[in-house]
Amino acid sequence: MGVDEQLAEWRTLALRLEEEVAKAVIGQDETIRLINVALFARGHVLLEGDVGVGKTTVLRAFARATGGDFERVEGTIDLMPGDLIYHTYVDAEGKPRIDPGPLLRHGERLTTFFFNEINRARPQVQSLLLRAMAERTVSAFNREYRFPQMTVFADRNKVEKEETFELASAARDRFMFELNMAKPTDRAIRRSLVFDTAFHDTEALLERVAPALLPWKELNRIGALVQSSVHSSEAIERYVLDLWEASETPQRLGIRLDGVDMDRLILAGASPRGMSALLRAARVVAWLAGRPHVTPEDVRAVLPSVLAHRVFFTPVY
Repeated sequence: MGVDEQLAEWRTLALRLEEEVAKAVIGQDETIRLINVALFARGHVLLEGDVGVGKTTVLRAFARATGGDFERVEGTIDLMPGDLIYHTYVDAEGKPRIDPGPLLRHGERLTTFFFNEINRARPQVQSLLLRAMAERTVSAFNREYRFPQMTVFADRNKVEKEETFELASAARDRFMFELNMAKPTDRAIRRSLVFDTAFHDTEALLERVAPALLPWKELNRIGALVQSSVHSSEAIERYVLDLWEASETPQRLGIRLDGVDMDRLILAGASPRGMSALLRAARVVAWLAGRPHVTPEDVRAVLPSVLAHRVFFTPVY
């Protein structure tokens, strides 16, 4: 099968993936699309949102539809790096046992790893997770464990501030997207969520999702194929480079805000990693639309999710 045929077949599967996840989670079409983009752009996601909006459900639905394994960890003040690697306990015979922890127990089948309330975990734990995100490997028990198809999702507790450790700017830069999964505003959707008993049983909702739609072991290969097959013109390259400059020194491009000293506004603009993520995501958006080239609309579709957490203002602003 040629490259074009493979990409067309996978595009059909990717769009079907969104349809299946939408059977379990309603009113979150944009979030579902952007998670799908991150999946095929092979980027990790910082998932924001109020309590109870369905973050875990949407990620479990994606894991079920892709066919890989799902793991969830709760961030707590007493969580240590070793807790992600191994689990110690006393068995029924009174003997101490050590079993693989949440990062290791699924092996290479782990595709979706959700770290809930990551800012409740200590910086040492965050550092281990960041290494696993970057390398998709962890060394333990005198060997290296690999999870090449893993995508990491994390959310932060944005209400309580006591006993929390906010992610450093460099840590946030490791996430391709920062998505805000907001509460639905459509009254009909709100009514369904409250009064339709089908949405009160998460396990039954997930049963609606067709399992193992994708050959998940090929996610990296197909992701690389999308990147090498979708092209950007010289005009798009100039556009993206202008956006990068605007994130650092907006005044050079004639951008002015009333009452703001533009020379003091930006503390740090987008990183090279961030701009690379922007193009990777835009190529996937173009591919999902059936185009072999990137348009300005493809860039704008992912721009806020890629750059909003990578541009930092001086404290006075």
